[in-house]
Amino acid sequence: MKKLFTFLCLFLTFFSLTSSICYGEELENNKFTLNPLPYDYDALEPYIDKETMILHHDKHQKAYVDNLNNAISKYPELYSKGLEGLLTNVDSLPSDVKQTIINNAGGVYNHEFFWSIMAPEQPGVPMGDISKVISKTFGSFDDFKTRFKIAAINRFGSGWAWLVSDKEGNLSIISTANQDTPITQGLIPIIGIDLWEHAYYLKYQNKRGDYIDAWWNTVNWDQAQRNYEAVVAPR
Repeated sequence: MKKLFTFLCLFLTFFSLTSSICYGEELENNKFTLNPLPYDYDALEPYIDKETMILHHDKHQKAYVDNLNNAISKYPELYSKGLEGLLTNVDSLPSDVKQTIINNAGGVYNHEFFWSIMAPEQPGVPMGDISKVISKTFGSFDDFKTRFKIAAINRFGSGWAWLVSDKEGNLSIISTANQDTPITQGLIPIIGIDLWEHAYYLKYQNKRGDYIDAWWNTVNWDQAQRNYEAVVAPR
């Protein structure tokens, strides 16, 4: 009887510890994490240097991830919404953390999008349907680049410039402040450039225009095409 009691105690102790560990892992897995870059840190050189990519991804984006987790730690039900759910329903966010979530969820979302819209060894010009719709909307690809650069240069302080689509597939150029996102406005980003100084200052210093000109050589037009197809395909 004593041996049975001892066995039951050990079993219950093991079960309790195992449950605690699993529960802890489950909570950890529900938190937002810093995804690795989809390419090496030096893959975008000479246009974007390795040191900038390390700092940008490992320090700046990680800070957004950490701050976002801290902001919603007392509202764990928000994790299930995901980044897009948080950013497309900002009016439903708890008032005490609303702006903090907008800032940091936007920071994570924007950076994940930014990494995806760049890639090494790109042609520098769009292909396929996205090329045709850009020319139809803006007159030519060169005219589009000029207007996009103007929007990017004129963004005062920190922010982003975007080529976006509405739900009907109509393209436009916008810029957003800080880490605000097009999806909060009901728009779908096709391409976007980070205009915060940490995105270019190590290489280009205060020459934002030079950074923008060089950045076109990294734009992943295949991904841009997929982003646009996701808008028009269901129609």
